[in-house]
Amino acid sequence: MGNEFNKNEDANKMAWSFVRQHLEVIEEGGGKKAIQKQKEKNKLTARERIHYLIDHDKPFVEIGAFAGFEMYEEYGGCPAGGTISGIGYISNRQCIIVANDQTVKAGAWFPITGKKNLRMQEIAMENKLPIVYIVDSAGVFLPLQDEIFPDKEHFGRIFRNNAKISAMGITQIAAVTGACVAGGAYLPIMSDETLMVEDAGSIFLAGPYLVKAAIGEEVDAETLGGAVTHTELSGIADYKFKTEQECLDQVKKIISKLGPQKKAGFNRIDAVPPIKNDGEIYGIMSEGNSKPYDILDVLDCIVDANSFDEFKKEYGKTIVCGYARIDGWAVGIVANQRLIVKSKKGEMQLGGVIYNDSADKAARFIMNCNQKKIPLVFLQDVTGFMVGSRSEHAGIIKDGAKLVNAVANSVVPKITIIIGNSYGAGNYAMCGKAYDPRFIYAWPTAKIAVMGGEQAAKTMLQIQVAGRKAKGEMVTAEQEKEILDQITTNYTRQTKPFYAAARLWVDAIIDPKETRNVISEGIMASDHNADIPEFKTGVFQV
Repeated sequence: MGNEFNKNEDANKMAWSFVRQHLEVIEEGGGKKAIQKQKEKNKLTARERIHYLIDHDKPFVEIGAFAGFEMYEEYGGCPAGGTISGIGYISNRQCIIVANDQTVKAGAWFPITGKKNLRMQEIAMENKLPIVYIVDSAGVFLPLQDEIFPDKEHFGRIFRNNAKISAMGITQIAAVTGACVAGGAYLPIMSDETLMVEDAGSIFLAGPYLVKAAIGEEVDAETLGGAVTHTELSGIADYKFKTEQECLDQVKKIISKLGPQKKAGFNRIDAVPPIKNDGEIYGIMSEGNSKPYDILDVLDCIVDANSFDEFKKEYGKTIVCGYARIDGWAVGIVANQRLIVKSKKGEMQLGGVIYNDSADKAARFIMNCNQKKIPLVFLQDVTGFMVGSRSEHAGIIKDGAKLVNAVANSVVPKITIIIGNSYGAGNYAMCGKAYDPRFIYAWPTAKIAVMGGEQAAKTMLQIQVAGRKAKGEMVTAEQEKEILDQITTNYTRQTKPFYAAARLWVDAIIDPKETRNVISEGIMASDHNADIPEFKTGVFQV
């Protein structure tokens, strides 16, 4: 390993360290004072509740840790979207876990909170995984109620999903460890079983203050909707416990008794470690992703040793396709190649660009994987489709549409990892968020945008300058530079993985060396859903 590798390794480890620094702040939730108040009430934090609940000898993959990152700052922020969630194991059963973080605005629901909860329910439905809600929330964050209340993908959709999940035969359990107010009161009651902690958990449509204002009745929270009330009078809750730990112990017992599930039966054998040490993955991509690299080197850090069988190796070289195993699971891999390569006609092709032949190859490979019921893994580092008269005359739009058609209609699980660029229609063709990947993750090096920053900034600069000149305004070279710098700064911020993860365009920003593990856990989750429909692509031009 030479100097170039060491430079790359240092830069990429530093990029992950920067992510970790942000995560450490996020993991404090509403801050140390808010956590201390939680402790004074003899309550665990959301993260402590999850830690107590899950099996510690198995992985926990957190989803949406960056939700709300650098958003809602005028309200003091909303770390992790006010909800901690992920995929973990409870009593040896893979489950979805969603826990309100009471330290963040009393667990109130911001718009991103609703989006995050809907995403977790979507994962539960797509993969038929049991879902555990740990409830401790004051309800909708009223200053933003118009952004969370009435629309199709707002707060109410969660209760609609409760009903749909139940109808699908997927177990839902609600552990009420704190307040559960107003519309939020429906979530635990629409779950299969409701557990409550005495003198802490409460469920009511209107709290004591609102009851006093509405009908003049004075009543305390415990009498109105506490654990004793709902287990002995209303019959709404099923169990009551003195402590949170006892409550979570009961959740473990319930999960331990779930019956067997019919599996999809994706092929898996004993795992073999990759050819390369997982730490070598840091040394492949250059700082800023400014230099070509061989995607096969990345695959050597991810796939089981000697398991990769490349499909159409000498054709469509800017996309690498092939069958492999990851942690023993059979997978089909579709990955952008960043090397400059020669086409079958001897022409040089830019790495990261999708040409006619690579689009054609990838579409065919995706169809093969669907035919064979093999999950797909997409590794994105794509700058888009090739442009220019030669590509247009060769039918790049037709070939691109064929690839997008195959991705859109694919019925096997798709897992997407954005390792570098994810620009324009390349994002779509390589299974971006709009194309329903079961899981989508980003490396710290990911950049997601309609086009590269330099091209976008220059395009927007031309538009702004032309607009000013049309009004008769003079624009000096210094002013042009000032405008360009401002555009570039703003655009660059929007392309970073933090911006995408804050809005849940990706499920998480991951440590590159964890890529193999999150893919394996994603396929494990996907294997719980045996209902794989027939693969049909519809009409496309050949």
